[in-house]
Amino acid sequence: MLREFISANRGEILARTRAKVAARPAPRATLDELKNGVPLFLNQLVDALLVASPSAETIGAISRGAAQHGSDMLRMGFTVAQVVRGYGDVCQAVTELAHDTDASITVEEFHTLNRCLDDATAQAVTEYTRLRDHSLAAGETERSGILAHELRNRVSAMTLAFSLLKNGNVAINGSVGAVISRNLRRLGALIDRSLVEARVDSGNEHRRQVALRELVEEAEVDGALEADARHLALSVSPVDPGLYVDVDPHILSGAIANLLDNAFKFTRKGGHVSLKTSATSSRVLIDVEDECGGLPSGKAEELFGAFQQRGVDRTGLGLGLFISRKGVEASGGMLRVRDIPGAGCVFTIDLPRPALA
Repeated sequence: MLREFISANRGEILARTRAKVAARPAPRATLDELKNGVPLFLNQLVDALLVASPSAETIGAISRGAAQHGSDMLRMGFTVAQVVRGYGDVCQAVTELAHDTDASITVEEFHTLNRCLDDATAQAVTEYTRLRDHSLAAGETERSGILAHELRNRVSAMTLAFSLLKNGNVAINGSVGAVISRNLRRLGALIDRSLVEARVDSGNEHRRQVALRELVEEAEVDGALEADARHLALSVSPVDPGLYVDVDPHILSGAIANLLDNAFKFTRKGGHVSLKTSATSSRVLIDVEDECGGLPSGKAEELFGAFQQRGVDRTGLGLGLFISRKGVEASGGMLRVRDIPGAGCVFTIDLPRPALA
């Protein structure tokens, strides 16, 4: 019987499902998914399947459990793709184990399992999507309000400084002029960040093969100004002129600019920020290294959440790394961070290397 088989082999099904989750190339498994997502799903689905053969009551229990599962997955930060793939991984684990052990499970029972999985997947995705849309609507309202507040602060500071300059009381190359210059740069960064996010969210990407050297040189010109204003040193390694990436150049440029801005923001005065590129036969790597002093243990992944800020400099929206990761992933790449304890961090954009057209 299917329910006895699942009950007796719960541990093995869990182990096989975890192995599938950990091994799949996309969507990438997260630590939370391996620890919580798979056991949570199995506990809810298997318990529902063990009630009895399919009935309105059983299907109702599966639907309720799946809805809760979808809600929990959203709360823990999983994607909808991970929700769907999680159900498929469990189904494959059960099927393969039954085959390997020559379990006597009838075709009708497998149909039962598939029906339950279909119902569970549909309900989990429905609830996940409903809650996500509600959360996004609230988040967009909050984000728009914070962005407007940030823009207003920048404009207000510049307006006051400009009034002082207009009255002729201060010199333009003094501290008041620096206020205008600094806020203009931050306004530009806010606008660029918003444009990148809008482009990614709308799916309005225009990918093409572009020389990485062009994007890095552009980032170096803008970054040098910001580094100088913050009394930091910026070094940029030469880029192979034959190195290309298949991306939307506006999105990748925005991601690099965001990483540099983040590095400048948290590197101590008098410190050093570096931008380096390297490549293998199949990958292109862009590293931005700062001197932020390192990260608290276990906090690296939290940096990529929306509205996350760290350090004593609390300016900005806390969206730079969040948007950068979205932009890089939209280009088929990955964005990760490596901590250098007591020294700083290295943020790496990892992109597939295209074959030249």
